[in-house]
Amino acid sequence: MLEIAVLALVLAAPLGTYLFVTRFWSGQLFSPGVAALLLLANLLPCVALIVLVGRRIAIRRAAQRGLAERGRLHVRLVAVFSLMATIPIVLTVIAASVMFQSGVQLWGSERAQKAFNSTVAIAKEGQNLIVKRWTGEARTMVDDLLRKYPQIPEGSADFQLRFLEQTYLRSLYQSVLFRVVDGKTVEALYAYEAPEPAVFTARVSAQVLSQLRNQDSATNYDSNMLWVVTPVNRAQNLFLYVATPVNVDYLNRQSQAAAGIIAEYDTLQKRARSLQIQFNAVLFGVALLIVGLATAIALAVADRLVRPIDELVTAARRVAGGDLGARVATPKHEDEIGTLGDAFNRMTAQLELQNTALVTANAQLESRRALIEAVMSGVSAGVISIGADRVIRLMNASALALLRRSEAESLAKPLVWIAPELDALLDGAEREAVAQVTVGGEARTLAVKITSDEAGKVLTFDDITQQLLDQRRAAWSDVARRIAHEIKNPLTPIQLAAERLQRRYGKQIEGGEGVFSQLTGTIVRQVGDLRRMVDEFSSFARMPKPLFRPESLIDIARQSLFLHEVAHPAIRFELDSPAEPPSLVCDRRQMGQALTNVIKNAVEAIEARGEGSALPHGEVTLSIAVEDDARIVLTVADNGVGLPVERDRIVEPYMTTRSRGTGLGLAIVKKIVEEHCGTIGFTDHAGGGTIVTIGFDTEALERLAQQNNDAEPAEPKAPALTRSGKSQ
Repeated sequence: MLEIAVLALVLAAPLGTYLFVTRFWSGQLFSPGVAALLLLANLLPCVALIVLVGRRIAIRRAAQRGLAERGRLHVRLVAVFSLMATIPIVLTVIAASVMFQSGVQLWGSERAQKAFNSTVAIAKEGQNLIVKRWTGEARTMVDDLLRKYPQIPEGSADFQLRFLEQTYLRSLYQSVLFRVVDGKTVEALYAYEAPEPAVFTARVSAQVLSQLRNQDSATNYDSNMLWVVTPVNRAQNLFLYVATPVNVDYLNRQSQAAAGIIAEYDTLQKRARSLQIQFNAVLFGVALLIVGLATAIALAVADRLVRPIDELVTAARRVAGGDLGARVATPKHEDEIGTLGDAFNRMTAQLELQNTALVTANAQLESRRALIEAVMSGVSAGVISIGADRVIRLMNASALALLRRSEAESLAKPLVWIAPELDALLDGAEREAVAQVTVGGEARTLAVKITSDEAGKVLTFDDITQQLLDQRRAAWSDVARRIAHEIKNPLTPIQLAAERLQRRYGKQIEGGEGVFSQLTGTIVRQVGDLRRMVDEFSSFARMPKPLFRPESLIDIARQSLFLHEVAHPAIRFELDSPAEPPSLVCDRRQMGQALTNVIKNAVEAIEARGEGSALPHGEVTLSIAVEDDARIVLTVADNGVGLPVERDRIVEPYMTTRSRGTGLGLAIVKKIVEEHCGTIGFTDHAGGGTIVTIGFDTEALERLAQQNNDAEPAEPKAPALTRSGKSQ
């Protein structure tokens, strides 16, 4: 691209110079600065092109000879030598051009121009004096005639005599008093030695008469005569023509002299401008010749200098590849390059001897290292060896896996960078401890043992996270089974009492039959659900497999909201669904359990914020949306206390922020959502509160339903309650 750009400049520079000279400096001498700039604008691209051609030749030679590093040194030497010759010659050419232009500029300088203009002005001033004299004679003659004859008579002998006297006394050889008729025809009234009609008509032309409308006289001359035409009475269209041969020779000589001076000056200017162009062209050619020779010399010198250096580079690469027997040819000349070759040969000989000793020592060290690695790789515990400065010297594969680190980013690094929790244990006096570390965003519990050796310490640790989790789950499972046993006993009486209330008082309550029936029906249904949930709560780790069927999502949402609307009338509940409520393939009971738990958490969050006039009214909004016809999103928003600080752990089992909570609610919800091919997320609500977003993949759920139908017979669908308490 650079070569193409320079070539374009080489072609564009002469064209630009030609246009500039012909349009802006046509026929003028160049100033030293302009001439130097034009020379520089044409010289630099050509010089750059020569240097680039030399570089191209150097690259081709390096490729042909197979020089190391593609002959970069060879190319750089050619470039340096070319620039060393180019810069001085360019500066010299510019200086010579400026000096020459300064000398030539003398002919076009301001002083020379003033002298020339003064000479021409003197000649013109002499001509003007003569013209002024005879113009004055003509005007005086008119004034004398008008003084005696205010009205010019026609055919008067006395006026004719007076007219002849004025002509004679003023040394005029010709005089004609004429009238212009109709602006075209000239009619002579009085004349003395009048010229030929053709000559008179040519001298008193319509153009001259037109000039006399605004001028007092019109003067001109030829090789024989000088004549003046001046108005006598414009109202009567009377004019006077006078002519004389006196001073005509002087006027012609002055005109010829001025024209000659101007012609000689123009010739001198053109010759000087031609000399400027020729001199700059010679400088341009000499500069290109010198740069070309310098580039050729640079190529030859670079070839001679690079050849032994290339041999050294090739030999050094062989040494780097393990061939310590590589040597360079003994140089013929005793210079710096020869000294470098001898030093290289001595160095490779010493390296060959030292390498033999190192290979023997390394073989022994390698055998020891292999033994240590074999022992450490078979250990499941993580092992880290550090020095006195707490920099890691060794980590086995188990330690790298537990800390999720690579060997490259761990070795020779401070322990505090890799595991700051383990580094903190070194400050204590205990040799066995339990450390909580965060690896890849996950919390892990490590049992650490610290021992000392001669140069540092060795840390041995095991991951007991799963062990502790299993212990907690076993303990909670036992507690859950005991609680479930205690809850089961009162469920049957509650269900029987609710059914009896419905049969006994359902028709006796006036105006509340729908609500009463809906409430008692809800008690019976929820007792049945609670009975099944208690059975499953005792075995949380093995929740029952969901039964997937197409269900009305709007009915499930309404049932979940209805329970809390009745229990919490101070909170406003809102259900936002599309015009055509979507159906969802799901386990109706589990989906209702999940939504009920999420709404229950929202209600508890609103109650936890307290009461007060400054607080907004409690609101819980359940929204249902369909996205891209393949995803259904449920959003539960509240304006409660918001998410806790440990928001990343709220879905873990037994993790709760409430004094009476068991920590299983959101864990069960998360498990239900995941078994329904869904995701759950928690974000902050604008103005305070929490937004729970649950999304389901409808296509994946339909596939699960199809598999469920193929594997098991369908069960009857449980009736759904409406606001009126009647089943659908």
